[in-house]
Amino acid sequence: MPVTSYAADVRLAARCRAGDLAAFEELYRAHSPRLYAVACRMFGHAEDAEDMLQEIFLLAFRKVGSYKGESSLGTWLYRLGMNACLDRLRSKARRNDQQTEWLDGDVPPPGAIVDRSSVVHRLDLERALRELPAGCRAAFLLHDVEGFEHREIASMLGIAEGTSKSQVHKARMRLRGLLDRRTTGGRSREMR
Repeated sequence: MPVTSYAADVRLAARCRAGDLAAFEELYRAHSPRLYAVACRMFGHAEDAEDMLQEIFLLAFRKVGSYKGESSLGTWLYRLGMNACLDRLRSKARRNDQQTEWLDGDVPPPGAIVDRSSVVHRLDLERALRELPAGCRAAFLLHDVEGFEHREIASMLGIAEGTSKSQVHKARMRLRGLLDRRTTGGRSREMR
């Protein structure tokens, strides 16, 4: 994500509020790759991530007037995006759709398999991530994958800094348990 100054963020937001499509395109180009990566990790499917990215930027377009400059424009977008992702995940959980989605993403695209063992591990990790509660998953991805600090995550997700630390710790412990169980299960099946 490009480093921008406070003044540049405020100017870009003002241009977006004024309906300057070039400014909104600039905002999209600067922040969409990272928001897409987070959405991919949150949902585990490229199609869902693409839909979510569109939804995030539609929200940004409608809500750019609420940007007050209290944080960077990137942080504001991440908070908006993460909240949208969490809302969608909660909605899906209520409808109990997540169980059938496991079948859709288990096979990598043709030609993507170079080292079968690394693909298996990546798939195990993606499956384990989907088993995490949405809040833990979001905090873990933002901290351990995206490299944000707990104070930034707290701001993005609207939680306390201590809650962010706790969520990341819980996510790590749960992931470790899930991955250990899969590894142990895989070994015992191979020995039979």
